[in-house]
Amino acid sequence: MTIAALYGAGGSVIGPRVAADLGVEFVGREIPALAARRSGEPPEAVAEVGEGPHRNAERLTAGLGRAPIIGAGVTRFSDEAAEATERRLRSRIEDFLADAATRGGVLLGHGGMVVLRSVPWALHVLLTGPRQERVRQAMTLQGLDRRAAEELQRVEDRARIGYVRRAYGADGLDPCWYHLVLDSTALDFDDCVKQIAAAAHARVVHPRPSPPI
Repeated sequence: MTIAALYGAGGSVIGPRVAADLGVEFVGREIPALAARRSGEPPEAVAEVGEGPHRNAERLTAGLGRAPIIGAGVTRFSDEAAEATERRLRSRIEDFLADAATRGGVLLGHGGMVVLRSVPWALHVLLTGPRQERVRQAMTLQGLDRRAAEELQRVEDRARIGYVRRAYGADGLDPCWYHLVLDSTALDFDDCVKQIAAAAHARVVHPRPSPPI
């Protein structure tokens, strides 16, 4: 199962609860680091390809630059080299997602609904809600004042949506990518967990491939 969540929609709370209900593993924003550990890539380099707001070409090359360098002088990466490295590192994340899907689990973010679209038993969920309601919810969940929550909402939403667009040319807010779209600001988290778990069970009992987009 994959869960995509806008900022303040509670993905990091609902995801683990769904996993616990189903008795499977939950993997969240640490996906790049776990993918790096498995593939032998520098963790800081793979993390730069994640969907966080820090990700851009300059930080990518800076992260790679922190790895040991043989020889003297400074190595400068061209835009083409940085893009090629990004593609290679993203493929490690995609391999991790595919492997996790075969073992069963709840995966949060990183375009899982695109990468795993062809998996017939995988359920894809979007958690969303009106912007101001998500801001209010984030204030409660994270203990933030309104100004800080609004700034994080702006930055995080742009980063998460932008990641899917850059990586796959897809609109991550298009409901066609999902089997279940929930306004988790209007529904209690426990109710969201119950609906998602029920849909996951139904998807396993009656698996069918999602049509191509």
